[in-house]
Amino acid sequence: MKIGELSRETGVAVRLLRYYEAQGLLTSRRSEGGHRHYDAEAPAAVARIRTLLAAGLPTKVIHELMPCFAGDGTGLQACVLGHLKTQYAELDARIADLTQARSALGDLLEASAHA
Repeated sequence: MKIGELSRETGVAVRLLRYYEAQGLLTSRRSEGGHRHYDAEAPAAVARIRTLLAAGLPTKVIHELMPCFAGDGTGLQACVLGHLKTQYAELDARIADLTQARSALGDLLEASAHA
């Protein structure tokens, strides 16, 4: 399928599909005219990419995880659970930092309202 067809089928902009390919997340073959052609598995790959992006994973990590999907769904093989747990812990740490910053900002707003 051509890139426009993949875009329509997945709801992902052509520009993003090109970006996914540039990041090594998606593969295509080129026609003699230079047009991208994707295999029948491309929509599933795009769905997996979108799932991992929605989980807050950076494209570098997604690139490492793409070969580790189990079956046709979005489940990953057990060998990557440690990696996912690390990402989860990092996300928890960022949430804690943001919560602390929000609290400090709230204190500033309150102090400023009474000044």
